Amino acid sequence: MRQEPPGPRPLPLLGNILQLDLQRPYRTLCELSKKYGSVFTVYFGSKKVVVLAGYKTVKEALVEYAEEFGERDILPIFYDVNHGHGILFANGESWKELRRFSLTTLRDFGMGKPFNPKHSVNYATSNIISSIVYGSRFEYDDPQFQSLVRQSNENLHVIGSASVQLYNMFPRLFGWIKNRQVVLKNTESNRMNSRSLIENLKETLNPHICRGLVDCFLNRKQKAEDSHTNSHYTETNLVLTVSNLFVAGTDTTSATLRWALLLMAKYPHIQGRRVCLGESLAKMELFLFFTSLLQHFRFTPPPGVTEDELDLTPAVGFTLCPLPQKLCAVSRQG
Repeated sequence: MRQEPPGPRPLPLLGNILQLDLQRPYRTLCELSKKYGSVFTVYFGSKKVVVLAGYKTVKEALVEYAEEFGERDILPIFYDVNHGHGILFANGESWKELRRFSLTTLRDFGMGKPFNPKHSVNYATSNIISSIVYGSRFEYDDPQFQSLVRQSNENLHVIGSASVQLYNMFPRLFGWIKNRQVVLKNTESNRMNSRSLIENLKETLNPHICRGLVDCFLNRKQKAEDSHTNSHYTETNLVLTVSNLFVAGTDTTSATLRWALLLMAKYPHIQGRRVCLGESLAKMELFLFFTSLLQHFRFTPPPGVTEDELDLTPAVGFTLCPLPQKLCAVSRQG
């Protein structure tokens, strides 16, 4: 019998939750890695979780053993939301097919091309995804667009809360919690918006001209139906794939940029000119977005606030975003 990685002794049913900071579990896990090493075991309730700590360990697992680590564990809160469909929280052949389709289609419609970052980071990144997925962008004062962004951000914040962590460990006991209902309500609202947008695109669908990912998906779906073959190109997978792309594509880019701007303001000495990091890196839209900002602005704390007073503590959420803070963008041409 293979020996499992070391770790703190779990309690019956509770596991190690009494040792975890459920608001910021990454802190506890970092501390445990100092004692038990880069690979260790903890129990979230009765669920055994093997934790990989550190860049080298994670890279070895995901690169050298990509096949073994290829599937994603679906937490109860994400199963409630996706039911195993879409591309973010799904596994197996459906996930492989939809991921392949989404990546190919996103590249065809402009993923990786530069854009002009005029407005706030959140709306800008959301609109990039919208233009690729739907074939058109939203006005920033569009109530439907604002609702999509607001509810997606709220879900990511709520999913990282302690109450949802408890639900993921004990779904039968904590299915009643308010934050779970918030996630489900926001998810259904966003899906209704997505269905409405998809229906509008259906009415003007031209099989010879694809405006975005939705058109490509609908054409694939129609071909499968015409040939009477079973496929993963279903209405459910379309709505969930669109929703997954909107949330994931917006939050990861937005959070990274917000961290970058905050770090520029906190450590102003690193905002000077630098040698280009290379053509391959320049193909990344995030790099292009960020360097475009730095070419035109220096980022500083607001008047009366020092660099040391800028707080780098992450906000509680499923992803680690910076806390809301005001920064000043000072034109380099001034």
